Amino acid sequence: MEVGVTHEGERSVMTFDEPVSIATVLEKMEIPPSTVLTIVGEQIVPHTSTITGDIEIELIIVSSGG
Repeated sequence: MEVGVTHEGERSVMTFDEPVSIATVLEKMEIPPSTVLTIVGEQIVPHTSTITGDIEIELIIVSSGG
């Protein structure tokens, strides 16, 4: 399956042979999960969600600080 990921205006495509969690995709991209929200369509989805087919994901940077 193909997982398209848009992050900071750049699009990447990763291919997986079996179901994978969004957290695993982020790990492979070396993106700490606590720094982004994952959007599929127009809905925020948890990083624990399992991907079972082709999908497009958008990552939104979460700002924090004082």
